[in-house]
Amino acid sequence: MQPLKYAVFIMVWFNVLLAGWLAAYMLYDPESWYNFVPGVTDTGFFNQHFIRDIGIIQGFIALGFAVGWFREDRRIELWGAATLWLIAHATFHLWEVAVGICSSSVLLRDFPAVSMPALFGIAATAWAWGQSARGIAVVSPGKSF
Repeated sequence: MQPLKYAVFIMVWFNVLLAGWLAAYMLYDPESWYNFVPGVTDTGFFNQHFIRDIGIIQGFIALGFAVGWFREDRRIELWGAATLWLIAHATFHLWEVAVGICSSSVLLRDFPAVSMPALFGIAATAWAWGQSARGIAVVSPGKSF
C-alpha cells in the first residue's frame, strides 16, 4: 500500500471507529455519555433525545466513511457529505470560543474528537478527489454516476 494511501486509510478508519463508538454510546446510554465526555455537562442540561439525535448522525458518518472506503465510485460523495457535517461541528465549536461562550482552552480539549475528524475528512476527501481526477478510481462496467 502506498504511504499516502496508508495515511488516508488511518484517517478514514479513525473517523469510522470514533463516529461508530460515539453512535453506539450515545444511542445506548446517552446519560453515561453526557457525564463521561469532558466539557459536555458545561454546555447545558442533559437531553436524551438531543444526544440520541446526534448519535444517529454519528452513525451515518461512520457508515459514510466505511462504505466509501469499499465503494470507490461513491467515495467522494460519501466522504464529502460526512465531512461537511464534521466541518460544521468544528466551526460551531470555534464560533462558541469567538463569541465568548467558551474559553479558548476548550479547543485543545475538544481537538481529538471535534477538529481532527473534520481535518481527516477534508484530507481523505481531497485525496479521493485527486485519485478520481487522475482516473485512478475504478468504476465497475455498467455502473453510472
